Amino acid sequence: MVKKFNFIFFIILIISLKLYADENKYFLTLRSDKVNVRLGPAFEYPVKFVYKKKYLPLLVIEKSDVWRKISDLNYNTGWIHISKLSKKKAAIVINEKSIIFKNPTKYSNPMASLAKGRLLLIKKCKKNWCKIKTGKYTGWVDKKNIWGNF
Repeated sequence: MVKKFNFIFFIILIISLKLYADENKYFLTLRSDKVNVRLGPAFEYPVKFVYKKKYLPLLVIEKSDVWRKISDLNYNTGWIHISKLSKKKAAIVINEKSIIFKNPTKYSNPMASLAKGRLLLIKKCKKNWCKIKTGKYTGWVDKKNIWGNF
């Protein structure tokens, strides 16, 4: 009986820690068109790779002083100095059949179709929809079709 109780307690503890860890994650976007991603949280660490897309949404998964460990849509991770990050809201299209609608309903007039990987600037969001801007289009996209900070 004691072993069973300990096992259940252990499982509950793990679930609680995971939920706590998920609450500490949040999105930021890139402030400029060229941002170095480093192997560790200091300028002394070598550059792992370089992002070349302003407003690219990134998930912050860890903090160390003025450095943020990030993860992108493809689970690439590394460290970026906070000065290179912005709170501007953006998202990336993750589904092939994504459409911009005039209003936040699938029964609204479709305005354009979006390619997978397209960057969208978020104006505002409602329950299941986000008003976005991309290129010459401004309209509504279903949240299930995008990844980012909304």
